[in-house]
Amino acid sequence: MSKINWKQYACNGLYDELMAAPGEPRPAAKMLCEYLAQLDAHELAEHKSAAEIAIQVMGITFTVYSEGTMIDRALPFDIVPRIIPLDEWLRTEAGLKQRVQALNMFINDLYHDQRIIRDGVVPAEVLAQSANFRPQCVGVTPKHNIWAHICGSDIVRDVDGTLFVLEDNLRVPSGVSYMLENRNVTKRVLPDFFATGRIQPVDDYTSQLYEMLSSMSPRPGDDPQIVILTPGIYNSAYFEHAYLAQQMGVQLVEGSDLLVADDECVYMRTVDGLQRVDVIYRRVDDMFLDPEVFNKESMLGVSGLMRAWRKGNVALVNAPGAGVADDKVIYAFVPAIIRYYLDQEPLLANVPSYLCMYDKDREYVLDHLHELVVKPANESGGYGMLIGPHASKKERKAFAELIKADPRNYMAQPTLNLSTSPTLCDREMEPRHIDLRPFILSGEDVYVTTGGMTRVAMNKGSLVVNSSQGGGSKDTWIVDMKGE
Repeated sequence: MSKINWKQYACNGLYDELMAAPGEPRPAAKMLCEYLAQLDAHELAEHKSAAEIAIQVMGITFTVYSEGTMIDRALPFDIVPRIIPLDEWLRTEAGLKQRVQALNMFINDLYHDQRIIRDGVVPAEVLAQSANFRPQCVGVTPKHNIWAHICGSDIVRDVDGTLFVLEDNLRVPSGVSYMLENRNVTKRVLPDFFATGRIQPVDDYTSQLYEMLSSMSPRPGDDPQIVILTPGIYNSAYFEHAYLAQQMGVQLVEGSDLLVADDECVYMRTVDGLQRVDVIYRRVDDMFLDPEVFNKESMLGVSGLMRAWRKGNVALVNAPGAGVADDKVIYAFVPAIIRYYLDQEPLLANVPSYLCMYDKDREYVLDHLHELVVKPANESGGYGMLIGPHASKKERKAFAELIKADPRNYMAQPTLNLSTSPTLCDREMEPRHIDLRPFILSGEDVYVTTGGMTRVAMNKGSLVVNSSQGGGSKDTWIVDMKGE
């Protein structure tokens, strides 16, 4: 290929984020597409090489767990950004704020009066069989009634351009460091575009995160002692833990660095002695947080941590038990949850869903496994799911048995024709399926990242964008079109 010919770019009947039709860039993407069309194959390769060198120098990695071994890999990155007009993004942002507000009200209700269960909006059996409902959290009221302080909601676009929320990640959502580093890499590769002032910045995330964490401190008025609690260097998201600690200027600690004293406050061991900790941004799953109340064998958490939290002596972000709403069965009820608590219509749509706990839905799913995506309620990272159209008869038969054995644990959705975005594959520009993970911070105020981490399925035809399953990422540009 000498130069990109956008007239030959195949949208394949799908919604493409940059191209309205072959040879017709969308208005917000016109300048970028014209620039890329001027580059020959050698120049494109140089841009790609520059990005790969930057990723290596900056040490942007993730860990793959494969057959018991841990492999650090550079995150696959595509130099062609995904572009969203600002006016469209503002509508999306409003929908995300509405959604996370209702979800926090829902979680708080579940650990107190359970009005939504009594009123029959969410069935009692859904809560009774929830893997992430923590009885140890009943009666606790976190500051501002916020449980899910950090949420990563995955958004997809269908063939007609409609945006859907695919799922909400409320336990220990990851990926924001890649969003920030993607921007740093893109500024090195495509610096001239950022001089226009039209691309909205993302660099304020860590300052917003620090402000949110500070607002959760049980000792207002003091300079809060904030730490990030990591499981350690072998965790797949350790790069992100270290990155955020460095960017915020806070301590990165492991469970052995902390202790709960007789006054039921949390302290950090330092060379100068014990220092009280006010806020713990924990990147450790609930079940490993405190061996007193959860997994007694855990070496990752801190004994007595839940006692200190229940007493209000330390803030845990996200709060234990927030994962009760991070359930793909609960997901199906989110539109009803929004109506119940806010008396509003949802601004962002859910993907139509079938709950296998219901006989009629289960029969439909079992009869249409070849057409559907089936997900377990509490897995993440693309694990444990069945993509029916790409599965073998043997795989579908095995999955049918799993559904019959535990219907509450499975839900299904139509296979969406996810939108695509031009992606540099070798030296050719080809469409690849993408999604978007914006991050929402909830404290005294609610903040949404300007865009988010665009994940891309690097394999042709694949719908799986997770890095653990071979996916990569792109920078996301929110572009102000005023004056165009």
